[in-house]
Amino acid sequence: MPVLDIEDFAAALPQYAPVVGLDPGEKTIGVAVSDVTRTVASPLALIEKTKFSKDAEALFKLMDSRGAVGIVIGLPMNMDGTEGVRCQSNRALGRNLLRLKPDLPITFWDERLSTAAVTRVLIEEHDVNRKRRAEVVDKMAAGWILQGALERLRAF
Repeated sequence: MPVLDIEDFAAALPQYAPVVGLDPGEKTIGVAVSDVTRTVASPLALIEKTKFSKDAEALFKLMDSRGAVGIVIGLPMNMDGTEGVRCQSNRALGRNLLRLKPDLPITFWDERLSTAAVTRVLIEEHDVNRKRRAEVVDKMAAGWILQGALERLRAF
């Protein structure tokens, strides 16, 4: 199955099964999961990046434990709508995951400013210190990304 646009992604998913959202960074991958009705996204875990095969194994283990059936990967578009190096890296992550699980529905979601928005919430609303923010921002950004995609999926 190729990487899908959001409408085809919605059609490829079985009913009543969660999906995961990913916020891939240079050192970590933030992971969030939806409920079975795909209404609410919740931050789930942070995968420390080591080697792709180990990272993928950790991701698939998390997905299996939650019964997740698809992946939404954040795509950090530039403000002018173009794609930079980080987008290329995230697209490569999607392609590499498909090599391991060819039938896995995967889509991308524009994540412009997701980390900035989450950081702002953590500082302004929860007064979270810098060390604690570093521990949670990527998985919370994954939740932000996934929640945006879930809201779009409800249109289909």
